[in-house]
Amino acid sequence: MRVGGNHSWYYEQGEWKETKVTPDKWHFTYAVKKRRKWDAPEGSGAPMGTEYHWYILAHQTVKKLNANEYTTSMTGAKYKLAHRRAGNEEWNASGRAQLRQLIAILEENITQLRHELENVGGEMRAMQLERDSTCVPSQRRKEMMGGRLVMPNSLALGILGQPPLEMYIPYAAATGADANKSPSGSSSSSTSKSEFFPKNSK
Repeated sequence: MRVGGNHSWYYEQGEWKETKVTPDKWHFTYAVKKRRKWDAPEGSGAPMGTEYHWYILAHQTVKKLNANEYTTSMTGAKYKLAHRRAGNEEWNASGRAQLRQLIAILEENITQLRHELENVGGEMRAMQLERDSTCVPSQRRKEMMGGRLVMPNSLALGILGQPPLEMYIPYAAATGADANKSPSGSSSSSTSKSEFFPKNSK
């Protein structure tokens, strides 16, 4: 069948056997006969007796209906590791070759899952920032303007030629006031620690 084609099958009543290994892990076997939903075109498909070795990665969702009945559905992907032509005693790939292919399949899926996890983390951080920006009162946002400022990588590397810089900006400077004036009115080149860390208001 061409890539993108579809098959539909009916599975007869099969037998699923499982053994509990850990609280979250089971070993299972499943045996059943399946039948095409529509008859295959005349002369199409592999010869009778051909065998296939598939590896399945799937999500199984189960809902308990009563003490003895459940609904179940599966969504996933299956990968062909090997096939054995009708009349042949050997598979087209050795057991070692099939194992290497399976490792490659699992590594590919792990990479994809990690990528999805990073995307989910980024989306959650963006949602949190959006919630914070909408929940913080305007006056509090002004106060938050003072504090640590981290220069973006692109700006720091392009202008300063070094990693991002962190600096502390007093609230007065962040709001445009002259934070460097001494009580007498003269300018001072240094800023006291109290300007960076406001005194306790209590």
